[in-house]
Amino acid sequence: MKKITRANVLAALSAVAVCFAASGEAQAIDAGGAQALARKSNCFKCHALDKKKEAVSWKEVAAKYKGKPEAEAKLIKHITTGPKVKFDDGSEEDHPIVKTKDQGDIKNLIAWILSM
Repeated sequence: MKKITRANVLAALSAVAVCFAASGEAQAIDAGGAQALARKSNCFKCHALDKKKEAVSWKEVAAKYKGKPEAEAKLIKHITTGPKVKFDDGSEEDHPIVKTKDQGDIKNLIAWILSM
């Protein structure tokens, strides 16, 4: 049996820290990619980062869903299925569908919005 030493414990903790750091990098948000997809999908026509346009700002969306485990799933469904949305003047229209089928790009866009 191997003797537990301070050096062994530190080595093990270092290995765990490297694993956590690597997994965090894999989940890092690509803000440029998210913004490019938002531009391509014409999201900026109705949404702004921090002020209301025709639709709520993305900061408002992030605040609404902060800490809610279902946030990602609900927003993915919203931008991929085109549900009816209602405007302040009472008019309704179908929400445009994001212009990609790549789930990684869609999740990155949602993560970017929720990070605001």
